[in-house]
Amino acid sequence: MTNLKQVFDQQKVFMPFIVADDPDVETTVKSIVTLAENGADVVELGLPFSDPVADGPVIQAADLRAFKAGVKTATVFEIVEQARAQTAVPIVLLTYVNLVYKYGYDAFCQRCQQLDISGLVIPDLPLEENAALKAIATSYDVALVPLIAPTSGQRIAKIAAQATGFIYVVSAMGVTGQREQFSKQLATTIAQIRAVTTVPVAIGFGIHSPQQAHELGQLADGIIIGSAIVKLMAAQPADLQVQLADYAQSIKQALG
Repeated sequence: MTNLKQVFDQQKVFMPFIVADDPDVETTVKSIVTLAENGADVVELGLPFSDPVADGPVIQAADLRAFKAGVKTATVFEIVEQARAQTAVPIVLLTYVNLVYKYGYDAFCQRCQQLDISGLVIPDLPLEENAALKAIATSYDVALVPLIAPTSGQRIAKIAAQATGFIYVVSAMGVTGQREQFSKQLATTIAQIRAVTTVPVAIGFGIHSPQQAHELGQLADGIIIGSAIVKLMAAQPADLQVQLADYAQSIKQALG
């Protein structure tokens, strides 16, 4: 199983996000491989969900396209299995707790271990309710990645102290989507995290340009980009994989 902390220790991490089965299995597999070959250090793969509370309109639309394609949780694992035949890039899943619960905590985490899926990001699973899943995930060497926002306040130290893999720092209030401005509290939030843990920090929500990646990469150990990539995939240009490769290279170069 990939040790996420070791990945972050080696470089500033670029973590692109795509939605599984948007618009189909073949495109998703190709896109994972393309991103891995052009600068992605970790790929975050989203499980489509009917009530994605953390996701903005771009990702919600991608979820709907995946539903139209007939996506199931088993489809997501099939995508990873096919990608694994071509790349060993670390993969984390962005999901919602009901999907994991319905599949079965043990069965889900065991499948993650089998496919070398390194971690789970679950926006609707608070620290106070994660004990059962965390114990099972840990037994399969799958990191349960917490989210911390600038508004987390006094909870920051408590959440960070229990983190494994990396910590997903939300750059601004609201849902995912491209932004030009980020919370002025980011530096303070990250300093509070670093005071209690050595677990790496990655910033997500809204980052879309190489300049933003460079600037926020100075604060954190990595950056996560979702909506900008999902928007490109929604357009379905004939040279999609070329555009994904060019974009990934530009972000990775900006991170340094």
